[in-house]
Amino acid sequence: MHPKMQETTSLALFCKVVDNYGDIGICWRLARQLAREHGIAVTLWVDDLRSFRRICPEVAIECEIQQVGAVTVRHWRDQDGVFAPGEIADIVIEFFACDIPPGYITAMSKRTPRPVWLNLEGLTAETWVEGCHTLPSPHPSLPLTKYFFFPGFTGRTGGLLLESDLAQQREAFQRDRAGMATFLGQFGVTPAEMGALQVSLFCYPQAPVPDLFAAWQGGDKAIACLVPEGVASDAVEAFLGQAATAGASATRGALTMRVLPFMPQSDYDKLLWACDLNFVRGEDSFVRAQWAGKPFVWHIYPQDKDLHHVKLNAFLQACTASTDSSIALSLAWNAAAKEAVDWPAIWSAFEADMPKIGAMSGDWQRQVWANGDLASNLLKFAEAVKLG
Repeated sequence: MHPKMQETTSLALFCKVVDNYGDIGICWRLARQLAREHGIAVTLWVDDLRSFRRICPEVAIECEIQQVGAVTVRHWRDQDGVFAPGEIADIVIEFFACDIPPGYITAMSKRTPRPVWLNLEGLTAETWVEGCHTLPSPHPSLPLTKYFFFPGFTGRTGGLLLESDLAQQREAFQRDRAGMATFLGQFGVTPAEMGALQVSLFCYPQAPVPDLFAAWQGGDKAIACLVPEGVASDAVEAFLGQAATAGASATRGALTMRVLPFMPQSDYDKLLWACDLNFVRGEDSFVRAQWAGKPFVWHIYPQDKDLHHVKLNAFLQACTASTDSSIALSLAWNAAAKEAVDWPAIWSAFEADMPKIGAMSGDWQRQVWANGDLASNLLKFAEAVKLG
């Protein structure tokens, strides 16, 4: 915690769930870290408690207000409501430009002192964010100023979400081979599957999963693919020949497919640490895959006019753990390849480079770590705004 921040500092974080689990995943990690590591009194406003409960089973979907760990969770039902200035937090964060209730904003303008108001933006490696990070945006009619806060990969951004003890947790887990086997075994993963190339698969429905499955199935190396229930359902069901429910599995050629239950964030982190390769999507799992230190392939959230391809290419060029094969596979996976895709050839080249990619991942981690973590950087900026 920043030394000038008091333990009584309160913070309200507003999250509208658009990407099923990614949005709330980011906000939940941030809320927990602010509370646990910095002593902030955090209230997390969420509009979709059902999606929230998928990654945090402790959430009760029928509750308007509840305490989950050290965080107060409130069900954000609508834009109505009248708020008193005394109900307003010291720091107010809206995630990804969601519109917080007008009554809350009005009360913000009447509070003394006025809160620090931040718009926490989405993650991108595009260089333009460095010029927009922390820019002020005065309210058109109220005496309030909102500041744009961008996570990112350089020292001129807000950094990435990273708990202070995450690296130690990962290293301890990966050293404990028996514990890792026990973790995977609870999902039905067999010793034979543990001896195969372990791959976790988390993607959007648009991903060319059947093409990848075909390349894996016809290859000469055993692959065990672990996919959460509800992900790539059509392709998984076609491969299994049955419903893609948790516990279902099948082996065809060199590929064994196993469906896992959707798991809490802490277990998902362990899954990333246990696998040799991770296919991830959106923002939350994308960042966690980088902290896992393993080769990964990112499925970026699709946007109109293929604007997401610009973001994808920006990251591929920035990431020092990229190789020609990883770039080729990433472009093919995101329908951004400029030429016809030969999936067996692309996969073979990437597989051969995996040891090299894994070795480079540590350097990339250290480069990003040097920028500081998002929660700490956010609080430092909020304190600077308060001090004027």
